Amino acid sequence: QVRLVESGGGLVQPGGSLRLSCAASGFTFSLYSLNWYRQGPGNERELVATIGTVTSTIYPDSVKGRFTISRDNAKMTMYLQMNSLKPEDTAVYYCNINWRGRPYWGQGTQVTVSS
Repeated sequence: QVRLVESGGGLVQPGGSLRLSCAASGFTFSLYSLNWYRQGPGNERELVATIGTVTSTIYPDSVKGRFTISRDNAKMTMYLQMNSLKPEDTAVYYCNINWRGRPYWGQGTQVTVSS
């Protein structure tokens, strides 16, 4: 059973930082690319970072240079370091994997950027 559990969200002031974690189980973690998505109020869910099985990463322009995705295969955990946060980064953040042809999601963690 694939299981993804996010943590690390919270309230932060503009310009601040947060580090999200996604603990995974139920599949061979090291063999799969992993993703972080977010969904803000009234918005569609959008991809914010992808990490390949080795070191390759992909970011949209909206977060490039501010967010860093990483993984620890030994701990079966993925991370999202978010710096220089803006109010428009406010959203529920989800980790995601596509495993055996279907997407799996965690329950999400709320990030609120506000003064």
